[in-house]
Amino acid sequence: MQSFVSKEDGISPAVCSLDCPDQCGLLVHKKAGKIVKIEGDPNHPVTQGAICNKVRLMTERLYDPKRLTTPLKRVGAKGEGTFTPISWEEAIEIIASNWQELIENEGPESILPYSFYGNMGNINAEGMDRRFFHRLGASQLDRTICQAAGSVGYRYTMGGAYGTDPEETTETKLFILWGINAVSTNMHQMMLAQKARKNGAKIIVIDVHKNQTGKMADWFIPIVPGTDSALALGMMHILFKEKLVNEPFMKKYTVGYQQLEEHVKQYDPETVSVITGVPVDDIYKLSRMYAATSPSLIRIGNGLQHHDNGGMIVRTISCLPALTGAWLEKGGGALKSNSGFLSHNSSALQRPDLLKNKQTRVFNMNELGKVLLETTPPVRSLYIYNCNPAVVTPDSNKVRKGLAREDLFTVVHDLFLTETATFADVVLPATSAFENTDFYTSYWHHYIHMQKPIIEPYGDSKSNTEVFRLLARSMGFTDDALQDSDEELVRQAVHHPENPFLKDVQFDELDEKLYIKADRKSFSLDNLTTPSHKIELYSETMVKDGYPGLPTHIPLVDDGEFPFLFVPGPNHNFLNSTFSNNDKHITLEKEPKVHINQLDAQKLGIADGDMIRIWNNQGECELIAAVGENVLPGVLVSQGLWADTPGKKQLVNALTPDRLSDMGGGATFFSGRVACSKELS
Repeated sequence: MQSFVSKEDGISPAVCSLDCPDQCGLLVHKKAGKIVKIEGDPNHPVTQGAICNKVRLMTERLYDPKRLTTPLKRVGAKGEGTFTPISWEEAIEIIASNWQELIENEGPESILPYSFYGNMGNINAEGMDRRFFHRLGASQLDRTICQAAGSVGYRYTMGGAYGTDPEETTETKLFILWGINAVSTNMHQMMLAQKARKNGAKIIVIDVHKNQTGKMADWFIPIVPGTDSALALGMMHILFKEKLVNEPFMKKYTVGYQQLEEHVKQYDPETVSVITGVPVDDIYKLSRMYAATSPSLIRIGNGLQHHDNGGMIVRTISCLPALTGAWLEKGGGALKSNSGFLSHNSSALQRPDLLKNKQTRVFNMNELGKVLLETTPPVRSLYIYNCNPAVVTPDSNKVRKGLAREDLFTVVHDLFLTETATFADVVLPATSAFENTDFYTSYWHHYIHMQKPIIEPYGDSKSNTEVFRLLARSMGFTDDALQDSDEELVRQAVHHPENPFLKDVQFDELDEKLYIKADRKSFSLDNLTTPSHKIELYSETMVKDGYPGLPTHIPLVDDGEFPFLFVPGPNHNFLNSTFSNNDKHITLEKEPKVHINQLDAQKLGIADGDMIRIWNNQGECELIAAVGENVLPGVLVSQGLWADTPGKKQLVNALTPDRLSDMGGGATFFSGRVACSKELS
């Protein structure tokens, strides 16, 4: 494998690095050493040449004049964003000397890494960084902000992140897109659904907001936020009562179906309608349609798990295909995540054995504000990369107050001077994915991808792996594991014979072909990784873990007397805070809005297009009202994480709770409550 960038211009194959399930195959056009065009690879078996605007316009981001080119040292107040350029040698020396002093005086656990998957490349997101901080003995980060709750809930039912192969969904006859704005966040699943629609398939969307996906559906079903488990249980009630279940399937492949049948009698459609806001007749229609149409697929969305009860919601919905036997049909079943098919050797990559103190403290990333303001002994240093917590983390005002501590030494490694970076003491310029060697594993389709560098590093930027090798040397760490090259990291991670679906994948073959599909032939419904090896409609493990053993609707946490449930969903042209600072993408997205039902707007004297104030005890925002029937009464939905703009109050995560979900320590972004008014502050 070449470790250098080809000097030849032309077209290079690549893979999208964004935190998106589609993980598209790309063709990157280069001229005079620069990328001039990015298009989809028509030969990729899943994405087939189609890409979103975020990627098509990536050159706007790669060569944005605001992109960092050199390390910076803070010379102004924290949060002010005043810096002076320094060399890499000086930057590494400043970091190492501060950490050595902290380790000597307060111990290595005074240092905390903070990161997520702003770059989905495995060795840059969870490779040399994990090795370095294990060796350092730093406090550990529980990275649960995205998929944790639903992953745990789904695992209780199915044993792991195993779902329907999306390539087979062209055969599906009924799609239920549940809590997912697929047009914006899983566009190829929507394209596959539309292809199936030409052969008679129907698309149902269940969501709190009639977004672009809802508008393209054959039937949109609005639902009260956080009540999805009740709707699923109401469907089960009807399926059992009207004998629409596949009893032979349940006898062979499940445990607990008889207990479940008795349990769901309490979830009659009248009771469920009151909870969910879904009319009784619609609950009957949905249930009968689901039972009568085969193959049927439930695409379980990411938003569902961002509630207080998010784990149980996903756990409950994931039981539905077992009642009808949908798993037996090609294109049938459910799909929450398919990451289990592509799991790599994370132990070899991350080297947890380098962490000597196995009792090292662990902090949940959703509670960063509390960690910085309330922890004893305190965290004295943060190293932030692949993430922008000043915007994306819950209760952002609390987070920013913590970041502003004068006794907190903060380093940020990023492509831009983000909102978080303005609080840093040292800022390091990061490479883009097209400047790195890495491998990628989709959590939707079944392909593992190899990425080789296409362009030279921008300015004096460096990759995560290179920076951590530099820090290791400066800290005096001589471990071989901290000197491994990028190629060696990929080789070690890809070699994973314990994963039966990738056991035959070899690095050299991946390096040559660039993408390889997991072999799911050994996947079997009667040999799942649950304790019973079957689909667990009743879970004894859940009982041991302190949960109800059967799927149950558990109401949201009482979040005070504010009248509106607030759901800050994603928008179409940003990915979390990525692209929110790039002019082209801002122009496409136009302006931050909040959707409000026309009945609520009328009561409050709010007209479409008015600037309105949204607030709770944590903070406030001022957004433009989009009045209509896209949300139910009592619900407000915004879209997108917008960059800080002078004179504008648009930080929606200032309003979100930092409490943790029912399972997995996940975020509860969508379970907060707010008030709103036409009167601005």
